[in-house]
Amino acid sequence: MKVLEIQSRKQVEMIDITREVCAVVREQGIAAGLAVVFTPHTTAAVTINENADPDVCHDMVMAINRLVPMQDGYRHLEGNSAAHLKSSLVGVSEALIVSNGEIQLGTWQGIYFCEFDGPRQRRVQVQVVGR
Repeated sequence: MKVLEIQSRKQVEMIDITREVCAVVREQGIAAGLAVVFTPHTTAAVTINENADPDVCHDMVMAINRLVPMQDGYRHLEGNSAAHLKSSLVGVSEALIVSNGEIQLGTWQGIYFCEFDGPRQRRVQVQVVGR
């Protein structure tokens, strides 16, 4: 397993980690298998989405903030209930197919770390299994 260190800069943002994850897969020398990308944080997530147009991330952040507002009468004492909800909605991991030593992503797809309670220092774990 390899741990990626991520430094978020905003309260809510999507950080493209595609290059870093692909580098981990290449380092492992696995021809075929799976790469699991996981974040061990309850106020963050991992997702796959378009990485060609930065406006997609902007729109995603705008829409998720509209769906789950920062303040909405939540009872959690830390004041970050919205971040916990967003993490559960998006999910904390992605499983990716590895073929010919490379992650199989669509033409426009990228892997994103989603920060919902930043800015913070975060971790993403990448586990590659296969042959």
